[in-house]
Amino acid sequence: MNSILESYNIRVADGRIQADRDQLAAVGELEMLASRIKDGSRDSSLIKGIFSRKTNSNVKGLYIWGSVGCGKSMLMDMFYEKAPIERKSRVHFLEFMQSIHSSLHEVRKTGVSDAIPPVAKEISVNSRLLCLDEMQIEDIADAMIVGRLFACLFDSGVAICTTANKAPERLYENGLNRNLFLPFIDLLHEKMTVHRLAGETDYRQNRIMGERKYFCPANESADQEMDRIWLALAGGEPTTLVLKVTGREVGISRFRNGVARASFWELCGQPLGPGDYLELAKYVRVLMLDEIPILSRANYNEARRFIMLIDALYDSGVKLFASADAEPDKLYIEGEGAFAFQRTVSRLQEMQSFGWGESETRSMA
Repeated sequence: MNSILESYNIRVADGRIQADRDQLAAVGELEMLASRIKDGSRDSSLIKGIFSRKTNSNVKGLYIWGSVGCGKSMLMDMFYEKAPIERKSRVHFLEFMQSIHSSLHEVRKTGVSDAIPPVAKEISVNSRLLCLDEMQIEDIADAMIVGRLFACLFDSGVAICTTANKAPERLYENGLNRNLFLPFIDLLHEKMTVHRLAGETDYRQNRIMGERKYFCPANESADQEMDRIWLALAGGEPTTLVLKVTGREVGISRFRNGVARASFWELCGQPLGPGDYLELAKYVRVLMLDEIPILSRANYNEARRFIMLIDALYDSGVKLFASADAEPDKLYIEGEGAFAFQRTVSRLQEMQSFGWGESETRSMA
């Protein structure tokens, strides 16, 4: 089987990626982690054979952080494919934490006083290597759980490799009761090698630089263009993003690498509000919205939600790709709310401009 470096060089040679010295440095760290996993597995098997009991081997993990689109997820995929271990799993961090909350809920039904150790034990039985993509801590519930959970996983000998957009010191930045979270940052430095992928090039963004962002009409040709952009940005099979807002769950069926894709009706055809859309904007860098219909008094509620959605995306700097049955200035031309929609038209037009979303500065349209 090819090494991670060999796989990287093959991709460079066939033109799928371009050589990048910062990525190569990260490949070196991943190769060392693969070697540690291999040696740890060998030692554990040897000891198990001698003493006929299960023994955990502590392997120092790897935390790779860097700017959006610099290749972290791609390198994680290559590492996961080549990692010399059978019991392994790769999951987006948000999806991982959602599964943890669900598991904790089920374990607590058994009456245990502390549900975290049993949940960590179950993970360690199924996975000796855990690859977590795009670590981010946005709410206090995750912040209070993740430190003890990781401590249990490390103690169980689970090797963890994770990617993030921020250095460990900036996780849960300005969060509520952050002082309680600080020991987790120390734990990451103790148990993981922290490596910055220093490249500032956004390769995913470069693939679509200068491309159209709004396709009209919403026909088969538009679908093909949206599919092509999804592949360029998301780069693989999607998972389901489940947002928890004030005790409710909002599901987005297609999500990967910070890119979400949904139909107009999935986001605007159900009773959602500003809080839901702002929560979505926390986790999504790009939203791909399919099949925006003509709006009028006949679908006033859906139109109102669409306005709220665009406001949330705009204020959060989330990039938008969309297919629609009309250009922005022809989407909503009659009926209650048509006048108020003019601000949405202005924002939709601005969001299509080259480089929009790269700066924190917005117009006040």
